[in-house]
Amino acid sequence: MIISTNENNPNALKLIIAAKLIQKTFIVKVVKSGDAVLGRLPTLTVSSGLSLFSVSSALRLLLPISKELEVLNNRWLEWEISQLQPTILSYTSARTPKILQKSDLWSLLKDLNSELKNKQYLIEEHSNLSPAFILSPADISIWVSLWSTILLPDIRNDISKDLSNVNNWLINIEKQPVIQISPTKEKEMETVSQEELHNVEKSWTTGQYPEVKENSYPILPKKGERNILVTSALPYVNNVPHLGNIIGCVLSADIFARYCRQRNYNTLYISGTDEYGTATEAKALQEKTTPQVICDKFFDIHNDVYRWFGIGFDYFGRTTTPEQTEIVQAFFLRIKSQGYVSSETVEQLHCESCDRFLADRFVEGTCPRCKYEDARGDQCDGCSHLVNAVELINPRCKMCNTRPVIKNSIQFFLDLPKIEKRLKEYSITVEKEWSSVARAVSKSWLRDGLKPRCITRDLKWGIPVPIEGFENKVFYVWFDAPFGYISITKRYTKEYKKWWQPLQDTKIDLCQFMAKDNVPFHAIMFPAYLLAANQNYTLIKYLMATEYLNYEDKKFSKSRGIGVFGTDARDTGIPADVWRFYLAYIRPETQDSNFNWVDLATKNNSELLNNLGNFVNRALVFSEKFFNSTVPPIEAEEADWTVLALAQRELSCYINAMEQAKLRDGLKYILAISKHGNQYMQFQQPWVKVKGTDDNKKRAGTVIAICCNLACLLSALLAPFMPSTAKQLRSQLGLSNKSYGYIPETITNMLPTWHKIGKPNPLFTKIEDQKIEMLRKKYDGQQETNNGISANKVSDESITLEAAITKQGNLVRELKAKRDKSIWQPQVEILLDLKKKLNDLKNNVNTSEKKLPAKNKKVEPIHAPEQNGDALTDVMALEMAIAKQGNLVRELKAKEDGSIWKPQVEILLEMKQRLMDLTGTAPVVVDKKSKKKK
Repeated sequence: MIISTNENNPNALKLIIAAKLIQKTFIVKVVKSGDAVLGRLPTLTVSSGLSLFSVSSALRLLLPISKELEVLNNRWLEWEISQLQPTILSYTSARTPKILQKSDLWSLLKDLNSELKNKQYLIEEHSNLSPAFILSPADISIWVSLWSTILLPDIRNDISKDLSNVNNWLINIEKQPVIQISPTKEKEMETVSQEELHNVEKSWTTGQYPEVKENSYPILPKKGERNILVTSALPYVNNVPHLGNIIGCVLSADIFARYCRQRNYNTLYISGTDEYGTATEAKALQEKTTPQVICDKFFDIHNDVYRWFGIGFDYFGRTTTPEQTEIVQAFFLRIKSQGYVSSETVEQLHCESCDRFLADRFVEGTCPRCKYEDARGDQCDGCSHLVNAVELINPRCKMCNTRPVIKNSIQFFLDLPKIEKRLKEYSITVEKEWSSVARAVSKSWLRDGLKPRCITRDLKWGIPVPIEGFENKVFYVWFDAPFGYISITKRYTKEYKKWWQPLQDTKIDLCQFMAKDNVPFHAIMFPAYLLAANQNYTLIKYLMATEYLNYEDKKFSKSRGIGVFGTDARDTGIPADVWRFYLAYIRPETQDSNFNWVDLATKNNSELLNNLGNFVNRALVFSEKFFNSTVPPIEAEEADWTVLALAQRELSCYINAMEQAKLRDGLKYILAISKHGNQYMQFQQPWVKVKGTDDNKKRAGTVIAICCNLACLLSALLAPFMPSTAKQLRSQLGLSNKSYGYIPETITNMLPTWHKIGKPNPLFTKIEDQKIEMLRKKYDGQQETNNGISANKVSDESITLEAAITKQGNLVRELKAKRDKSIWQPQVEILLDLKKKLNDLKNNVNTSEKKLPAKNKKVEPIHAPEQNGDALTDVMALEMAIAKQGNLVRELKAKEDGSIWKPQVEILLEMKQRLMDLTGTAPVVVDKKSKKKK
């Protein structure tokens, strides 16, 4: 993504803030005033090549707003363009400007003040609006227009006196991390209050630095202490985990568990592999072996990958154990005895060709809810809702592609409606502690109402049902897997019930980490099982779910060799800690994020090498060179208390973020402390003072002692994210004792005078551009697949067809949501035809369509939507159609001759003309692919 702008254009800042808010990698390209290539500046160019010249449109693209708030957002954007900006220009350009309170500008600010009554922001957070978008396009745009023009101290004082709502709004926006890291004029040392100076001086001179407690085996809950049970969603065992899998569960949980241990919370972190289920059976069929062999093979792979990444489990287990069988069967019998299980005759899909009942994962079809054509028999990837395989429209066997028949079978059901009231009561008490993603998914499920769920299947690979007459059935993996947390804890210690059924006077905080696709099983299913048992089991308190991590704007794909998988990371030569750092930095906490090689190198070279590494290395080398590798005496002045007070601010924010498992923010507060340290050292210039008078040398000693103490603090704060690096830094600080590393709430003097420093060495190395380019190419579809076949040998035609199916499927879903059948039905036919061609290709069926001469190829255009009388809706629909038709034209131009693509250009021009007729302006194309899926 490229933001093209001329110098000092405040509108570019709006786009920069929005891009940073959603963690989009972007380049700012400064265009000379004489450059006539671009019409208006700034311009946002997205990955597809589309350029947006309207700042408002670009903001709406980057920060999509829910339909309920879209009208309000657009009204304020229009107000800013049509009223605020001209009035600001008139006021600031007047030779003798009026008194502000008597100007037209003040009148507009009063309107803004009225709107902000009892509101933090113009566009308040909505249930469908991710907290990542807490700053709406309207809030960002208006704030930048004011900040960049009139917010001088005198005017700010007037606003604070007379327009309190506007003043509070300004403060709320300016305290957001994304605003604080946005480009600003170079400042000197930030100012702090006298109270902050007093508090940090007091804590520095009187505070004690505690040691980290050492836990003995087994770790058990303790009365009167904070007991934290951390789990990560059990990774499924049928494949190698990729970077998104790793940050989504095990790494996030590890960072949080390490933080808790360093706060002296009594912490146990357990996880393991989820090994039952049809995916394992399918993998075994694919590799012509048994499910247990698959489980053993991939358990070792997962275990090795997580060890290399430094994941510090207290115990890493698996679900194919006697303990798992015992616990699952006991839970089932208990829940059944409580009246929450019933048996019903159900219709199941049976493949006559394969002569077997089809597990959900072996069935695909159209989702009955959202009409997504490739929904699995257990869950729809289109709307994330669970489905029953027999409810799929046009089901097909995944193994032979024939249509299965329905046969009757008796199965057990969990009566979720019977538990729903208790589940809602429980959810209300804990959901405020959950991540926004988890809250949204949970609320959606409970809002729609729960239905009985089948918990048994006619399969062989799974835990047998302990009821006479049902011996040939097994428990469905959704019922089985969550109990893995309990069985794995039992494998760790025989006293596992102290964690899962604690005494009344012992409090347990269960914290679970996962990607959003696992939320229904942990927010709804698992608590339902535990509540139904009526045996006072520990329930989830903190449910920390993430969105998805993409790879270079694409999905990870092992079959195509796209993306870095766990076994690949060590082969890159990049240390595990750097991977941990970058994955935490881009953790998709509130919306999908994107792994990018260039961004990885940039973050390593700027944040780690030039910022953090540079600061601690300079401090320790200076101590070694001029103070005999010791910490000099401190005679603190106001500048020293100031930098410590600034560090205290960041420390407080760090703890607040980490307590809520906002790991991405926590990491940025660490980097902010080292930035303060670098700035402090640069201002104080100890390298100059050490060569001066005795007083100057003492002053240099104080500065270095402060910096060494900040380095010590950083070693503690960094340890959850980069444990090996933190250990190296502690060694260089002369802190070999394992008890060092406690994360304090207040700044204290960690290193006493004359403490002996170790040997300083650089913590980080630069990642060169050549290496990044090599790695980018290697993991962009060029490496070998699991079968040893080079991914770049996959049929070009197959890849093209799959891409076309994805695009056409997106189009069909969008049209179905907004238009009648006459509009979307022809597009469905195109989609089905594409799928048939792909299926024929994969089965080596020669069809007449495959090798038509180029001039005989028929290309279906993206049809312009009919007008419905609603101008705004028509404009948006046309912009969508133009974007898709434009993509089609570009693809055809790259691959086909003029006879194919020229007719599509004519259609595109007709659409643009219709848009011009509606708006009276040149079209602004919206690239819907960049929008976050709702």
